[in-house]
Amino acid sequence: MTQVLNEIPAEVRSVYEAYQGSQRKALFVLRAMILEVGGETEGVGEIEECLKWGQPSFVTKRPKSGSTIRIDAVKECTSKVAAYFICNTNLVERFREHYSDTFAFEGNRALILDGSKPMPVEPLRHCFAMALTYHLKK
Repeated sequence: MTQVLNEIPAEVRSVYEAYQGSQRKALFVLRAMILEVGGETEGVGEIEECLKWGQPSFVTKRPKSGSTIRIDAVKECTSKVAAYFICNTNLVERFREHYSDTFAFEGNRALILDGSKPMPVEPLRHCFAMALTYHLKK
């Protein structure tokens, strides 16, 4: 994991270092998936990794093709993590339409995942691609 940490902007690195166990591992999986999907999805340009509300966040910069994705540990449970989306978009509603049996949801703002279990890779990739191209699809 040291190699991954070296690629993370300094202001974000300390946040990742504070995570523990399966949450930390799961958040690195989500991070890698977001960056990989962004690199493979047409129309998504540069992605900036930064902190928003103290959480690792991924913002499309050039072009501003998508909606911000934030990731974090769920504080109340030592194995759960979440991918957060801007609540005034329809993204989580769309995710629910496609994947109501795959994910747990938190209102209109988050997908909740159990970091101690295998990630549903293809559904997550699809959700991240929808978020990273949100403004292109409007």
